Amino acid sequence: MIKGRVWIFGDDVDTDVIIPGRYLRTRDRHLWAEHVMEGIDPQFASRVGKGDIIVAGENFGSGSSREQAPVALKEAGVAAVVARSFARIFYRNAINVGLPLIEAAPLCREGDLVEVDLQAGTVRVGERVYQGGRLPRFLMEILEDGGLVAHRRRQRGLD
Repeated sequence: MIKGRVWIFGDDVDTDVIIPGRYLRTRDRHLWAEHVMEGIDPQFASRVGKGDIIVAGENFGSGSSREQAPVALKEAGVAAVVARSFARIFYRNAINVGLPLIEAAPLCREGDLVEVDLQAGTVRVGERVYQGGRLPRFLMEILEDGGLVAHRRRQRGLD
């Protein structure tokens, strides 16, 4: 169960606004976190808290295939992303880096507290429960292990 405060974003949030390209000349995840969502909300990085949850519209993570976008969100403290739909490459990149996500369309306002149950595929806002898509077991295992690299290390007995 993931519980957090909501940040609302609309449709077609692309990877260029999640982490603008000018910050990709470095591998410094902290720098990415300092500038996450800067292209759409310049104050987001300074206001987001550890455990917060993004709720967005359609096609979240469209654009380039940069893995840095979900890494920047995770590094900034975002605990999960809930969206009506995700760009396919962002969806898989998020799983690979261990950023939980769920396709659902909860009705909520910025600042609301929500609960995301990845196992059940639900999002709870107050007393309302919204059914979303459940992740297949193999993707849940990757998330539970902290991402694809950690998952493969565990499978090979390296951790």
